[in-house]
Parts: sequence; structure tokens; C-alpha cells
Amino acid sequence: MRRVGKFSRAARSRPTPRRLGPAGSDWSPHERLDDAARAYFLHAEVALDAITGVLGRHRVRGFTLERVVDLTEAGASVWQEAAVCDGRRLVLWHSEELADGTDPGGTVLDSSVQVLPLASIRHVGMRTLVGRDAGGRRIDRGVHLVLATGMPHELNQLPGSDPEAPVTAARIRPEAFRFSKSLDDGGPGQIARLIAFGRLLGRLVPG
Repeated sequence: MRRVGKFSRAARSRPTPRRLGPAGSDWSPHERLDDAARAYFLHAEVALDAITGVLGRHRVRGFTLERVVDLTEAGASVWQEAAVCDGRRLVLWHSEELADGTDPGGTVLDSSVQVLPLASIRHVGMRTLVGRDAGGRRIDRGVHLVLATGMPHELNQLPGSDPEAPVTAARIRPEAFRFSKSLDDGGPGQIARLIAFGRLLGRLVPG
């Protein structure tokens, strides 16, 4: 997931976007990617610039967003991610803050974008944690979504017992993308949105 593009002409002609709340607000009530990103991301304009530059005029069919704040000795660092499907491609955007002593702000934003044709996805796996609320009604307590491609991502050597052949085989791990939501991380609204996103990809990925 990684790099910045440019807004399409249609996007540049829109009125000045409104702030929908403090960064980190629940994005799940917002059906439009623009509104959800501005409610949730700390660097919404950077994210939308990168994603919209790739999407062009193609309609967003579904998306999911993630944001994690890490506390370190250097201060708070925000890691942000979006996965967007336009019906034929999966657009992945990712950003993280990096320390940079030459920048007046002390940090720079590493913004990256990756585009995958849906035909490259070989596996869609989704696990849902289903429980009950205090009234005994069914409730989804969490969801884990895995999207795996056919592209090799990691090569692990398997050691052998023969000193003359210290390596007997190698195990190749395919490139995979993982998304998760829980009641503590995202809440029921974002759980429902991630489930809907996983089902969308399950329907659209070519057989």
C-alpha cells in the first residue's frame, strides 16, 4: 500500500469540503468515501488525493478504513489505511509518519498507493465472531478479512538435518492483506461495514 496521485477534474470542481468532526470519528455512518475519510483520517486530503487520482471517474463500490495511533518516546505516530473497490480493482492506500529532522514540522508523511486488479486476488477469507448481547440477541463481535494474491511475498528457507545440505526446501508465502474490526476497535458499525466489504469482494473476484 503506498504514493500520491492527483484529483480528477470532477473532484477539483467540488465545493470546499466540510469538516465532519474530529479526526478519528466513527466513519461507518458515512456512505461516501469522501465523507468517511474526512471524519476518520488525520490526513484526509492526502488520502483522497492519492485514491481519487487512481480511481478517476470510476464509482466506488465499497471501502474500509483503518487508523492506529502508536505512542512512542518520540511522541504519537498515526498509521492510516484505506482499501477501496471500484468493481474491477482494489486500491490500497497507506500512510505513516516518519521522523525527519530536515522538515520544519519534524516529521513527513509517507503516503503510498497500490492498485490490484481483482483478477489477481486468489483467495477471500472472512471469519466473523458471533455472540449475544445482554438481551440475548445475536451480535457480531468481530470480523477478520484476508485477501491473498498469487504473487510471492516472502520466501522462508526450511533447514535440513544434513550438514552438507543445510537448506532442503523453501516455503513461499503469497502476498496477503488483512483487515479486522471488533467491538473495541471500530465498534458494531465498522464491523458491519467490513463484513459488507468482504462480501462485495467475494462476489466480484473472478472465479
